[in-house]
Amino acid sequence: MLDKERLNNLSDDIWKGAIKLRGKFKAKDYPLVILPMIMIRRIECVLEAKREFFRQEILKKTPDLSPENREVRVSVMAASLPFNNTSRWTLKKILKENSTQVYSHFSEYLNKFSPNIGEIIDKFNYHAVITQVNKASRLASIIELVVDKDFSPERISNIEMGYVYEELLQRFSQDDAKDTGEHFTPREIIRIMVDLMEIDFDPATSTKSISIYDPACGTGGMLSVAKEHLMDKAKTPYEQQQVATLVLLNGQELLDQNYAVCKADMIIKGETHINITSGNSLIPHIASVADDGDRHAGHQFDYMISNPPFGVNWSEYKDDALRLATSRYKWGTPDVGDGALLFLLTMIEKMKPAAQGGSKIAVLFNGSPLSNGDALQGESEIRRHILQNDLLDTIVMMPDQMFYNTGIYTYIWLLNNNKPEHKRGKVLILNAREQFEKEPKSFGNKRNRITEQHRQWIDAQFAEWQANAACKVFKTSEFAFHKVKVVFWQTDEHAQPMWITETFDVQLNNGNVQKRFELYGDMTLYVTVDVVLYEEMFYREVLPVEMELHYDGSTAFDELVMREVKDCHVSFEIVANKSIKKALKNWKVEATYHHRHYIVDNEYIPFDDAADDKAAYINAFLAREIEHPIISWEEYAQLGYEILPNKYFYQYQEPTPSDQLIEQFWALEKQAEQLLQDIKEL
Repeated sequence: MLDKERLNNLSDDIWKGAIKLRGKFKAKDYPLVILPMIMIRRIECVLEAKREFFRQEILKKTPDLSPENREVRVSVMAASLPFNNTSRWTLKKILKENSTQVYSHFSEYLNKFSPNIGEIIDKFNYHAVITQVNKASRLASIIELVVDKDFSPERISNIEMGYVYEELLQRFSQDDAKDTGEHFTPREIIRIMVDLMEIDFDPATSTKSISIYDPACGTGGMLSVAKEHLMDKAKTPYEQQQVATLVLLNGQELLDQNYAVCKADMIIKGETHINITSGNSLIPHIASVADDGDRHAGHQFDYMISNPPFGVNWSEYKDDALRLATSRYKWGTPDVGDGALLFLLTMIEKMKPAAQGGSKIAVLFNGSPLSNGDALQGESEIRRHILQNDLLDTIVMMPDQMFYNTGIYTYIWLLNNNKPEHKRGKVLILNAREQFEKEPKSFGNKRNRITEQHRQWIDAQFAEWQANAACKVFKTSEFAFHKVKVVFWQTDEHAQPMWITETFDVQLNNGNVQKRFELYGDMTLYVTVDVVLYEEMFYREVLPVEMELHYDGSTAFDELVMREVKDCHVSFEIVANKSIKKALKNWKVEATYHHRHYIVDNEYIPFDDAADDKAAYINAFLAREIEHPIISWEEYAQLGYEILPNKYFYQYQEPTPSDQLIEQFWALEKQAEQLLQDIKEL
């Protein structure tokens, strides 16, 4: 369990130190200065521990070796590490030297890191940042902020560092996480997602590697926990080595800062088979552009796990993404306001065929991907293809207030393209909303936590995969619905078909009148036309003509108007050789019309695969639901699909009877009167 108080205290210390930047930098720019320095110190803590270990080993073997020669040997041994710094500097030494040389010594220190760490520093753009910090005379104070802190992985895990980063980002810029849709995923949720994927890897017997992928890997927490989960199963050094060697981590991250943190932590932990790339995993990779697009395109993975950003607008790269409209996104694309389902389609494309063992996906979403989008719209079409291809295994409804930056409810989607027989054609909805306890101390918006007992309950329900009070099993077709456009005749209080008179609210022309006729049938138009009889520069003669036109579609509207105007003996010299259509545009025309009160509405009808006669089924539903004469109905070209977990577990509660409410009201009234009386007597 995370020690929230310790992490809060650490964040407080760093935040107080960051105040030294005030006046020289904007608060939103503090992370560009502080977070890379934390990471550099974290790397240094690992190197210091390694070097000290080497010193002790050398002392045991050659105790008489001079300190100078001993340090030379330490440097040689350190060169074999996966990462290193070949300079003579440490952060502490830099501060002890001449204060006027801090910038030059720190720059040398950065430049002497091995290339893999150098790439991370470049991603932070830290050389440019420290130049600005030095000009503001704050470099030494920022180094002082971390120089004595122990950020080693043994003391602060990757997950814990994630919490610290999130806390600092929240303090530095209150709106950043909200605007980007980023939310650091709590360890307990990641652990549940890993459990539910049921990763098939036995460290004692497995000889074949497995791959795990995250298209929005952030700081790497999901990948790390997945591998830690497998490492926990290893009982011997051999088995631990098997996990370390055969479990291959892959991921991509768009934000340079998150990518740098992730890559650094992987390197620090000694991951030798990582494939973490930077760039946008949702768009095609362009070979000529560094770090652009999906750098894992064409690859397939055994397991995929992700918490994509919630509700992030993808209009900025829409044109690039749509280059995949006939391949990856052939099932559809969601509204540009929320690109979450694009990540799911990206993972689906990377699933191995069932013949090769298939793949499993665990992805965390908010509620939007479940039901956003109407029939034929992108989100519904994506859900349709997922369900019709029988990819969806389970949806787990998680408690709210589990995230640092948001209190919303979330849902774990589990996909599997190689389902066991008892799951085929079915989906489990697992309600774990009540599986939490309150945090002893809230951490931002994170006020709830999932304990080991809750996790085991969720695992057991998933393993059982049967309907009960907390679980419902559906056929994939049960999420489908017919969307039907219905036209019906509204009736009055006497159950008689209604006629109404209303303003003709669009331009009066042949086309618009014909459209209304096609909907309502024959109708009567009451039209007033201000006919211009004569017009010159400073004089205009107008004659208002009122007319009642019965329109049955046999004669064009403008022809009817012209006949009426002629019948009123109006001279048409002013419109000689001009069409009545043009004249009507120039004249002032107002109209109301009397027609049947038809209503056009959309009905959403649950799909029933047992219905032999679809038309009869829809007719019966409409007759049952609409108490008015139905003129016509037309089904949309494709079934819609939506998943409504809250609806499936809704339980009606009888409202409090009114007489009890009145009694409660008067009891409160008496309490208020007594309080007022007590106040008067004081």
